[in-house]
Amino acid sequence: MDKKVIVKNFWKDVASQSASSLLKYFQENAIVNWNNTNEKFTVAEYIRANCEYPNKWNGEVERIEEIGNTVITVARVWQVPEGVSVHAVSFFQFNSSNKITLLNEYWGDDGIPPQWRIAKNIGKYIK
Repeated sequence: MDKKVIVKNFWKDVASQSASSLLKYFQENAIVNWNNTNEKFTVAEYIRANCEYPNKWNGEVERIEEIGNTVITVARVWQVPEGVSVHAVSFFQFNSSNKITLLNEYWGDDGIPPQWRIAKNIGKYIK
C-alpha cells in the first residue's frame, strides 16, 4: 500500500482513538517523539496517550509530502463538538514492510495572534 494512503488512514484512526487499529501501523520497537513536550514513547505508550486523551476528536490531513522513506503531514485535530483545535506536523519513517519505525510530531494550539502583534496591526488572517 502507498505510504501516503497509510498515513491518511493512520490519521483517521488517531482521531477516532482506535487502539486496535493504531497498533497495526507500527513496527514493534518503533519510537514516537512529541518534541514540543520533550517526550519519547514506545508504541504502547503512544497508543495509550492518544486513546486515553479526554473527549472525542476529529481530524483531517491538510498537507502530505513524501521524500524518500519519510512522509510529512500537516494535520488539524479538533475536539467534537467544536472546541480545542490543534495542528500537528509529523515526520513518519517506515521500514521495508511499510510499518512506522520513527514518528516525530510537533503539536501547536490553534488560536488568534498574540495581543502585541494585533496591537501593531501587522499580518493578515490566512482564512
